[in-house]
This record gives sequence, C-alpha cells and structure tokens, in this order.
Amino acid sequence: MNKNEKYFLNSLRYAPTTLHFPPFGQIVFYSHKFYNSIVLFLIMYKNFLIVASKLDKAGINITTQLSQFGEFKFYLVDKEILYTENLDSEKINSCDFVIFASRHKSKSNEKTLSVHAPGNWRSADLGGESGKVCKSSALFSKQIFEKLNKNAAQYHLKNYKVTMEVTHHGPLIDKPCLFIEIGSTENEWADRKAAFVIAKTISEAITEFKKNPYNEVAVAIGGPHYCPNFNKIQLNSNVAISHIIPLYVTPITEEMIREAINKTEEEVDFILLDKKGLGKSEKKQELLEILDRFYIPKKKTSEIKK
Repeated sequence: MNKNEKYFLNSLRYAPTTLHFPPFGQIVFYSHKFYNSIVLFLIMYKNFLIVASKLDKAGINITTQLSQFGEFKFYLVDKEILYTENLDSEKINSCDFVIFASRHKSKSNEKTLSVHAPGNWRSADLGGESGKVCKSSALFSKQIFEKLNKNAAQYHLKNYKVTMEVTHHGPLIDKPCLFIEIGSTENEWADRKAAFVIAKTISEAITEFKKNPYNEVAVAIGGPHYCPNFNKIQLNSNVAISHIIPLYVTPITEEMIREAINKTEEEVDFILLDKKGLGKSEKKQELLEILDRFYIPKKKTSEIKK
C-alpha cells in the first residue's frame, strides 16, 4: 500500500460503516474486522520475484531446487544482493513482492534456516541506508515461517535451527520483501536437502498465501538477534509479526519505531514487547514513554496465548 491508501484506511479504521438493506433502512456499525478486510483486499501479491546472487552458493542452490516446483520469475544478480546499487530497479519494481534467497553467515557457524526483513536500524554496514528498513508483510512473514518449520520437520532437518532473525542489513528497495537463508558455512550452502526445503517453502508460501483478516499484526521490540520468544509467537499464536527491533540497537528511538510501523504493509494492531529483553529498568521506562506517543496498544510476549 502507498501512503495515501494507508492514510485513508487509518481514517476509516474506527469510523462508522453504513450498510443499506432496503426495505429495512440502513445499519451503522463499527467493525475492526471490516476495516482489516479492506486493508487485506488492497494487499494483493500476484507477481513475485525471486532474487539471488550468482556469487552466492546457497542462493543458486535454492533457485535451482525451486525450478522443479513450477515456473517462477527469477532475477540472478551478478554481484552481492545486499547492496541496492547492485540491483536493477526496473526489474525490482516490475513485481509486487521480492523474496531474496541467500546464504547466512554467523560467528557460531550454527546450521540455520532463517527468515527476516531487510533494513538498518542504525548504520548501514552491509548495504541499504542508515535508519531505513524495507516494507514488510507480517502475514506473509508468518505464513512462510510456519511453512518453513513444517517442511524442515517433514524432511527431518533436525540438525538445522529454524528461526526468524531481527530486521538487519540491505538492500533498501521500495517493494515489500524478505530474506530466506541457509546458514552458516559452505557445507550448508551446498546442502541440496536444505535448499529443497527452502524452495518448497517459497513455492508453498507464494501459491498458498492467505490474506487472513483474523490475524493480529504486531511490530516486535526487544530480545536477541535470533529472537526465541518472537519465534514461538510467530509459529504458535494468532499474532503476525513484521519488523523486529532488537535490544542490541539501543537506545531504541521514536524514529526507529515509526519506521517499523510505516514499513509494515498491514495496519499494526499493537507493539509486542519482550520485556525481559529490553535491558535495564531505566531503558525500559524510556522506551515505554516513547511508545505512548504512538497511541498504539502494547502487549508483553507473556500475554500472548501460544
């Protein structure tokens, strides 16, 4: 959705809805679900683009496996995909949603299958722009994470950790997008079974995407990079999480929160807080005071039914 559509829908959110039923006259009611249905009607992802770097063994492994699941629109980039300047904006802008298939690196070299939104809360050390994040769909992120967990279990990838990551690194594009990755060494990047699971997940997420008006949408704040508490909620609750702002970018600012809300495709129902992962008490209080300026409800992870 563009800014004008979001502005219109926000004004409609708690406005009365009038339905005409002759000869009974008209019925006026307030309906949050009616509002959400309109939002989701506007979020129509029909044209997906799968992007990978020719330099990325995991990305090529995933796109090769994906070919067996049908016809998809691919864009193989000559250079690294983290950097906006390496991408052809015309190709990016020709689609509705971008899925970046990529390798994942970590100091621990842990085996991982992960998903996350791209963007930088602070400095742009790995592409993108400082303080800017990409558009993210909470509903698509939730559904692809659910399918990734299902497929990893079905194909017995028990030695891989399936996880979300917080929003981080580039590129910065003007289309809703996410990264789906295999980590964290050459061995895993070349693992055909892991790539098959990722490819099957992408295929199912695209073909089975449901615009569910009954999910509650949240921006998440707190916790570590692999966000275990948010993983549980994304997988086992009615809550759909878009952007995640981690503890390690503190102090968390009003600008960060506004960026996370504005770059969530759906309307944000509440801010989800990992209270134990928000640092010292004075930092928590500062954050709560900032959140009060947005007039959006706040919930703790412990309050979510899982």
